[in-house]
Amino acid sequence: MSQSDATSQFDAGAAAPTAAADPPGRWRALTVLSAAMILSMATWFSAAAVLPQLREDLGISAAQGSLLTIAVQLGFVVGAVATAATNLADLVRARRLVLLGTIGAAAANLGLLAAGSFGPALVLRFLVGASLSGVYGPSLKSMSTWFRQQRGTALGVMVGALTLGSALPHLVNSFGGIDWRLLIVVTSTLTVAGGLLAELGTDDGPFPFPSTPFDPSKLGLVFTDRKVRLASIGYFGHMYELYAMWAWFAVFFTDVLDGDTRGAALVTFVVIGMGAIGSWVGGVLGDRFSRTTSTSIAMGISGTMALVVGALVEAPWPIVLVAGLVWGFWVVADSAQFSALVTEHADQRYVGTAVTMQLAVGFTLTVVTIWLVPLVRDATSWWLAFAILVPGPVVGVVAMQRLARLVASESTASPGGGARTARA
Repeated sequence: MSQSDATSQFDAGAAAPTAAADPPGRWRALTVLSAAMILSMATWFSAAAVLPQLREDLGISAAQGSLLTIAVQLGFVVGAVATAATNLADLVRARRLVLLGTIGAAAANLGLLAAGSFGPALVLRFLVGASLSGVYGPSLKSMSTWFRQQRGTALGVMVGALTLGSALPHLVNSFGGIDWRLLIVVTSTLTVAGGLLAELGTDDGPFPFPSTPFDPSKLGLVFTDRKVRLASIGYFGHMYELYAMWAWFAVFFTDVLDGDTRGAALVTFVVIGMGAIGSWVGGVLGDRFSRTTSTSIAMGISGTMALVVGALVEAPWPIVLVAGLVWGFWVVADSAQFSALVTEHADQRYVGTAVTMQLAVGFTLTVVTIWLVPLVRDATSWWLAFAILVPGPVVGVVAMQRLARLVASESTASPGGGARTARA
């Protein structure tokens, strides 16, 4: 299938492709791969769940503890760039790459048991992130082989699974201390179980992406193809906001509750976990209307809530909770739709490379805002600390509207394009 043939099946992320209907067995595959995603990503957040104990046992400072979290993000970025640069995501079968990534992540995670100090722990957390770069993107690619008409919904469920996994450490913290060594062993086991489930629990679907030769020039797909570039810019704006919100909401709500860390952890679990529902809803909206519309709505609301929530730090906690739930719902509702856009508009031979590179740049931006938010909060206030996240959604909305106009103009210029433009 040529790139023009592939992209002609879709408008700017609008719902209904002209290709064959989604096949039987797709929902089972979605269930299996979503469960595999939750299990596989357990090692990403394992150290965060027991960070106080790690700090005490390894003799590290609060700043070094934050670096352990950032190291995972940076490892993911380096791993994703390497995967994209070698076209590994398109040369190796997606579910096999997931299994190999989980084995690497589990091994690095278990290494914490013998780390002994900050330096080795930092390297090991970096390797966890690098290994997991072989899980996220390929999982999305594998799921895309099962869906065309409801691809946005399916990928939304997958990102919802990732979101739920992101929230689980906060649930653990809300129950008090747990032996960190036991948690490391359990999360490593769960991660490998997720890889095995992806490899053995289902097959790829009937819409495979073409096999591909190695071509390092395809690393630049995210930047050279205009539609893929606009979809990626939207994703970059989304990521500029997302992980900073996830990383610092618990600290923010601890201030709301006057130091009640366990209560704040439970609230944060609910707020971030709400995004699992948001991801599904965002996928339904993207399939029913258009991805450019659904992502613009999500970023508009989440950007507004970034301005509102920080101003409520002195408000009664139930009011802050409601605002946080709205933010948690919409801040990730658009995430999967950017990946769906890339799978639809990129050269179909190099979809894995394009998605992986998109993820790499997006996760690089998360390091910036994760670092900036506490600095701004300490120097000024929570309102300004969260307000600095707003430019991300603004840039994302602009990119999505430009993409909608671009595809609408192309559809109008092509035979039979008028009917499709209405949904763009």
